[in-house]
Amino acid sequence: MNAVEIEAPVVGVTVYPDRARVTRRGSTRLAAGEHRVRIAPLPLGLRRDSLRVGGGGAATVLGVEVTTWRQARSTDGQVRELERRGRELADELAGVDDTYEIEAQRGQFLARLAERAGGTYARALASGDAGPADVATFADSVAGQLADSHGRRRGLARQRTDLTEELAAVERELGAANGKREPDRLAAEVTVSVDVDDAELDLELTYLVDGARWQPSYDLRLVDDTMTVTWFGLVSQDTGEDWPECVLQLSTARPAAAAGVPELSPWYLDRIRPAPRPAMPAASFGAVPAPPAPGAAPAGAGDAVARSAPPRPRMRESVAVVEQGVTAATYRPARPVAVPADGSAYRATIAVLDLPARLDHVTVPVRAAEAHLRATVRNTSAHTLLPGPAAVFHGADFVAATRLPTWAPGEETELALGVDDRVRVERKLSRRADTRAALGSTRRRDVEYRISVANHTPRPATVEVRDQLPVSRDEAVVVREPSLAPPPAERTELGELTWRLRLGPGESDEITMGFRVELAKGVELAGWRE
Repeated sequence: MNAVEIEAPVVGVTVYPDRARVTRRGSTRLAAGEHRVRIAPLPLGLRRDSLRVGGGGAATVLGVEVTTWRQARSTDGQVRELERRGRELADELAGVDDTYEIEAQRGQFLARLAERAGGTYARALASGDAGPADVATFADSVAGQLADSHGRRRGLARQRTDLTEELAAVERELGAANGKREPDRLAAEVTVSVDVDDAELDLELTYLVDGARWQPSYDLRLVDDTMTVTWFGLVSQDTGEDWPECVLQLSTARPAAAAGVPELSPWYLDRIRPAPRPAMPAASFGAVPAPPAPGAAPAGAGDAVARSAPPRPRMRESVAVVEQGVTAATYRPARPVAVPADGSAYRATIAVLDLPARLDHVTVPVRAAEAHLRATVRNTSAHTLLPGPAAVFHGADFVAATRLPTWAPGEETELALGVDDRVRVERKLSRRADTRAALGSTRRRDVEYRISVANHTPRPATVEVRDQLPVSRDEAVVVREPSLAPPPAERTELGELTWRLRLGPGESDEITMGFRVELAKGVELAGWRE
């Protein structure tokens, strides 16, 4: 059986969240009869059961085998060059160390020579066999040679430092190409039966490989009442083979997910068996939703600068072509993308979406007397945005880093845009009185808070104010509500209250929240706060 090896470069890659499907194509001319066509090298992470062969030509595929290609060194050109350079640097470093050791021994020899010659010249001077000029000449010669030796050693030390740093850089590059350093590779051997002489065959090889992934990333930019969502795909791989510029597709499919329908298990009911109640902290009556994380203050409405020249049109971004499947979508970037096997993330733009945003403010003055600007954005596109990190911008200002959840078409999501200092909030205790009932021994505590909100922005603002009433956990502690003005728009069983104030530019409003706490005889109040 004739054997032939052909070139079959990578022409297409479909990247899934945890793996990739690689497509290679190659062609050859063969005589009639059976032949074994070898395609190599292939990565070691190739899933052998996923290998498929197709193509065109007057031939029949009889079988496919995957064999291991044993080699002394890596076949990757970049890795081989780095390894060669590393060996050269190691040899140079060893040569510098040898030369340094020789110079060190030379210096020791000159030092011992000077010590021994000192006594000899002293006796020669005493006997008149040598003069002071002879001693000075010898001393100058030894001193000069020692100085030259020390200078050469300093130069060798600097050279050694430079070589060590360069070798470390090469080793870091080799470390980044971890998957390509393994010398062994796989090879696909395709057995074909050719029907006619001089037949041209086109072979297409596809396989799944581990070590590849893509994840979404977003830029969210709010301008006026429009949120521009730029959706990126971050592709990285360390499969052991570089992907050249080819047809790259990003798929949301999850091949590893089980395809079976979940089965039901029995639903049992049982009697409650009480467990010891854990001790509750004494400093809390209830919970208030934590305020959104503060960010940079949104930019103020500055005066527009008149320009004589018309504004330049906004630059466009190339986006991916989408193919919607039954359960997944595939995105193909507008231009080919090369992805080396170095583990670095390479970014491709998937889509740019302009979505409507509704702005309001949220404040929780019991926690912090500040108002947070919030955007409620509806996904009016046909894309289901996958969960991933997002950078939030208000105009040109970066205000927060967040993480988007899965965002389906038609759904709304809320984004915090930082503290807006133009909406002023103040909460203060306006009244507190501790009394005792005329009949009986019940003690009372009456308190009243006033919350003032002022809108100093140049446009109308809706401000959502959140506060709370204490919630009793004991029948001997009773909470009553003398006054809530205006009535809250929402209220929960845990005492959480929500007002929505609509304020025009320069307007302000006030909320009054008063309540009474009654304590039975002998009961000490825990969890109180002003």
